[in-house]
Amino acid sequence: MSACSKNYELKKQEKPNVILILTDDQGYGDLSCHGNPYFKTPNMDKLHEESVRFTDFHVDPTCAPTRAALLTGKYAHNVGVWHTIAGGNHLKTNELTMANVFKESGYATGLFGKWHLGANYPYRPIDRGFDEWLGQGDGGTGTTDDWFDNDRVNDYYWHNGEKKKIEGYAPDVFYNAAINFIKQKKESKQPFFVYLPTYLPHHPHTVPDVSMANNFGPEVPKNVSYFYAGIQRIDRNIGKLRKTLENLQLADNTILIFMSDNGGTEGVKMYNAGMKGRKGQAYEGGHRVPFFIHWKNGAIKHGKDVEDLTSHFDVLPTLIDLCGLKTKTHDTINFDGRSFKQQLYNPEKKLEERILFVENQRTFKAQPWVNMAAMTNRWRLIDNTELYDMETDFAQTTNVINKYPDVVKNLRVAHKNYWEKVTPNDREVPRPIIGSEKDTEVFLTPSDWYLPAVPWNHSQVAKGFSEVGEWHITVETNATYTFEVSRWPREAKAPIAGVPSFKNKTVDAWLPQGGVKKLIYGNTMVALPVQAIALQVGDYNQTKPVKITDTSVVFEVPLKAGNTSVKGQMLNSENNVIAGTYYIYITKK
Repeated sequence: MSACSKNYELKKQEKPNVILILTDDQGYGDLSCHGNPYFKTPNMDKLHEESVRFTDFHVDPTCAPTRAALLTGKYAHNVGVWHTIAGGNHLKTNELTMANVFKESGYATGLFGKWHLGANYPYRPIDRGFDEWLGQGDGGTGTTDDWFDNDRVNDYYWHNGEKKKIEGYAPDVFYNAAINFIKQKKESKQPFFVYLPTYLPHHPHTVPDVSMANNFGPEVPKNVSYFYAGIQRIDRNIGKLRKTLENLQLADNTILIFMSDNGGTEGVKMYNAGMKGRKGQAYEGGHRVPFFIHWKNGAIKHGKDVEDLTSHFDVLPTLIDLCGLKTKTHDTINFDGRSFKQQLYNPEKKLEERILFVENQRTFKAQPWVNMAAMTNRWRLIDNTELYDMETDFAQTTNVINKYPDVVKNLRVAHKNYWEKVTPNDREVPRPIIGSEKDTEVFLTPSDWYLPAVPWNHSQVAKGFSEVGEWHITVETNATYTFEVSRWPREAKAPIAGVPSFKNKTVDAWLPQGGVKKLIYGNTMVALPVQAIALQVGDYNQTKPVKITDTSVVFEVPLKAGNTSVKGQMLNSENNVIAGTYYIYITKK
């Protein structure tokens, strides 16, 4: 037995705590330790210095698919997540999550930040293994299930399914909540798994103080400076978190992981670490991200690089292996990923060669080779039409598909096998459950309409998005249900045929263009000439008039247990459809 193995055996008697930090839209080049010359990230750099670093680590090109794969150990396409909106961001309910695994092994589990895998029961974090959940909109601040005028400063949050106002800047709020959770578990002597997926530095790039964006040189455009300012705020919070762990004497036996959810965005134009592509694309810059792992008591090879091709769905199998997790169900899971534990102790070790796939497929019918990369350590086959040799052409400038037919054939065969595995039932329609004691009020919003284009943020709703969509639901019990239907969410306090007033909104958040006076995604407000609302729920179909002062219209709908669909429509004086009703609150009478 090696010295490091003996050391590990001595120290593994206590279950290690685990903290998983996932930033949002921070590319591989958006850290100074990766060579960015425009700004500094001292705490990320320190963690990089003290970690095993995976330099060829990949996620999906967009956020919800990455989160699904990370939390299940499976391809996102394999667990029903293929989009960030339109119902495509709902993790199948039969899938076990990382939180489930840790919870079954005796850990306390907490999520502080962005979930993006479903906003209603049974898709919420507290339905999927998390004891504690603090977040804003499922997909981000300002999205349609978020509090109407949130702007990341002094906002309302979802806390274990209830809305709660908390003062402060969003990344500070999440890190402070995580620290409080950790302190509680220290006191109760319970090991913990903390998932910290901040909404930053994803746009809109709000800051609580414009001086935060003034710390960069004249060569950095204003919008990029706000983006960098968000990263620096996360960096500061990482430093605060690590200091807390030290003070609590938890630092040595805590596995700390840092990564991002997709390729770069605003920072790409400044520095992209020599890569082609950005978020949403199948080129390298769309899905290669930083991945650092630190664990002092584990005696892993800190300060070393693992160059082997690795991916997001490898993290859960590795943590099961590394922490010795034993649950009732995980031994039978058919993971797409594999453990890289051996490489933490021997970074030069090459595991068995594999072909991996990442994709950004937002088609409503699965189509092979749409915005997809097939990857080996050496090769990248993009969309089945471009082949790149990463050993000689890291920037992906020269397509060599006609030069290596055997390589292409091998990758295409692997893709066929992959496709046969992931596509069955891959477009399963999500169904929030109404009438359950676990979620007494279901809040339907238009980002979950099953349409190619949906209004996914409040600003799009405010502009009067004209499409009509429907939701699919499951009725748990025979009962009469109250459907409160409106154009605006309750907190907007606006009449259906009018627009909200923002006279009481405090300007405490700033974008590059100035203070946020209305909505984080835009200020345009359009009144619609709504005279009636029609509601269809299965066989139930009724229309009610809208008074000028009405903020919502209430329908009492008798329903039987089972699956059904919901559609609301706003009508004008000539009984023509203006648009779908954007918001519906459903409770059992």
